[in-house]
Amino acid sequence: MRLELKKVVKQFGGLTAVNGVSFTIEGSQLVGLIGPNGAGKSTLTNLISGILKPTSGEIWFNGERIDGKPPYVIAARGIGRTFQVTRAFRRMTVLENLLTPGLAKFGNRKSRAQLEEEAMEILRFLTMDHLRWEYASNLSGGQQKLLELGRLLMMDPDLIILDEPFAGVHPKLQRTIYDYIKRVKARGKAIILISHDMESIFTLSERLLVLNFGTLIADGPPEEVKENPEVIEAYLGKDEEEDQFLPTAA
Repeated sequence: MRLELKKVVKQFGGLTAVNGVSFTIEGSQLVGLIGPNGAGKSTLTNLISGILKPTSGEIWFNGERIDGKPPYVIAARGIGRTFQVTRAFRRMTVLENLLTPGLAKFGNRKSRAQLEEEAMEILRFLTMDHLRWEYASNLSGGQQKLLELGRLLMMDPDLIILDEPFAGVHPKLQRTIYDYIKRVKARGKAIILISHDMESIFTLSERLLVLNFGTLIADGPPEEVKENPEVIEAYLGKDEEEDQFLPTAA
């Protein structure tokens, strides 16, 4: 897996939301993407997943230029994502929610029985197999976030973008989601993790990207990023003291 951004810019009228961002992700890295509110994180992930088209610059995935391609094409190429607000098919069962992306991507190559078997394997992996006949509308917020992760796994993407997976989730389920992110990473998937939960993102991530006003101001191991003066200033302002505003990575 290789994702490469080359001087990507996104402007909305006179506002530059993403300003010349370049970076490369290779292999099964777990990369955290952080920054203050309004830093451009959601815009950047929308550019990678095809929801938005860049004003300029290039996005390459596994040797193919993908900027400007529609989201369904990019998803078929192997990039999956979740959203801050879960988008489960509320009137479908948990099992049907998993079958839908599987049928969309593999319907011509795999039988329904085979896809159902794969869906059940993923539900067992997520310890949600007992909920397979439950309607998605009856799930808790945390369970819906797990369901969304399960739908991504059905498409077998090379790169998974997780947008605020811990937001609004009960602490017990937060820990469950935390553990499953580690297990998904162990399956060889590359992950971009966006979160305001600094403790989780610092302990999960091998590498951190930091955006501020659309500009990439830091890229490196969490402990180095934590000490970066630009990052400290972005979070606290020029007149504040450092005083461990971010947790120590485990």
